[in-house]
Amino acid sequence: MEPDMSKGNEPTRTALEQAFDKALSPFQTFIEDQKTSSILLIVATLMALAIANSDWFDSYRDLLGMHLGILLGNERFAMSLGHWINDGLMALFFFVLGIEIKRELLAGELRELKQVAPILAAAVGGMLLPALIYYAINTGSPTALGWGIPMATDTAFAIGLLVLLRERVPKSAFAFLTALAIIDDIGAILVIAFFYSEEINPTLLVLAAVMLAGLALCNVLGIRRPSAYLIGGVAVWVAMLGSGVHATLAGILVAATIPARPRQDTSWFLERAKTLLQRFETIEDRKQQATPILEEEEQHAVAEDVIDAAGEATTPLRRWEQALRDPVALLVMPIFAFANAGIGLDEISVSEMLTEPLAIGILLGMVVGKGIGIPLFAWVAIRCKIGQLPAGLSLRHVVGLGLLGGIGFTMAIFISSLGFGQQPETLVMAKASILLGSTLAGVLGYLWLLQCNKGSSTDY
Repeated sequence: MEPDMSKGNEPTRTALEQAFDKALSPFQTFIEDQKTSSILLIVATLMALAIANSDWFDSYRDLLGMHLGILLGNERFAMSLGHWINDGLMALFFFVLGIEIKRELLAGELRELKQVAPILAAAVGGMLLPALIYYAINTGSPTALGWGIPMATDTAFAIGLLVLLRERVPKSAFAFLTALAIIDDIGAILVIAFFYSEEINPTLLVLAAVMLAGLALCNVLGIRRPSAYLIGGVAVWVAMLGSGVHATLAGILVAATIPARPRQDTSWFLERAKTLLQRFETIEDRKQQATPILEEEEQHAVAEDVIDAAGEATTPLRRWEQALRDPVALLVMPIFAFANAGIGLDEISVSEMLTEPLAIGILLGMVVGKGIGIPLFAWVAIRCKIGQLPAGLSLRHVVGLGLLGGIGFTMAIFISSLGFGQQPETLVMAKASILLGSTLAGVLGYLWLLQCNKGSSTDY
């Protein structure tokens, strides 16, 4: 049965569509919630652990070791599926991360020094103290290379847990933890670039730099077509893949070239939108009867012009972040977790972990290093009067946020794979320690913040 199309009574949705929207709405809310990424990461991790400790482990290992690529004449470009995930898909994760960092620096929590000073200090403490604890325990050992593992914070897990406490913590806690995680990520990126890269190929590195300069020039010239940055970004990634600098850093560097300025200002958009709306209304008024917009070519063209105008008045930086954020959070990160969290639990034991310098360094770095370093350095910044905590946030809250900052799952596993990729037994121990350390930090942070009174605030 067709809907009534009499003029002035055109339904925007059929009854079936309305019923479907009601069913879909909770799912859309769920997808947009920060907890979703955390849940998917947990599910992917548990699946990987279950498979790695079952009869399917050989199939799981063979799948990740399967080589995929392209053949051009006599030239073959192929990597294992595991490498495609860690070097390819994760480049997309770093690209979105780079866009978020650029937006925060230009228009977000990291824009003003006075507001960001305590967060910056806390982030430095949350990177420095864990690294020092780890290195002090592992100094003189081959595992000393892993000092970067406990430094970074996993934003998805940390924010996901904080969402569960939304009634117990001030809203400013979310901004503090998000900014802290972003600064942590910048630190982790620099660590990867300078300390976890292979032997450098100067020719390919220069080639990557030249192509990056080309993308920057595209930005200056006002080129905003996604295809230009997609093709250029892939070319930079390929060059960096062979340069010795880890290929995922191409994502961060390309993100820095994405335009952050709209082509037109807001006043132009207002005038353009008014003109198009009047044109749309004129067409509507002269119609003899109500017809779907699909049948009205001229009216449909006006609607398309409105979309184009909105694109002219918004920034590629924000649009691309919104377009890629959910696919990365809901697909790329769970795939990474599934590919990297599969460790045989029968290969290690808790008692063994408590005697291994590698495991002790990771555990203490994540829990003690973050839990003390973040609030301690924030307190020093406040005492030195170089900034103040956001409204409603006290140092008691910052202690809990510091513990949540010890959740370093994604980036920690990534760095451990870079440092110990050629040492399977060491890598298994590192991953197991990361899982245990992240769990301990998350539980302790949750319990600490659970007992914090939302309204309490202390002057320091």
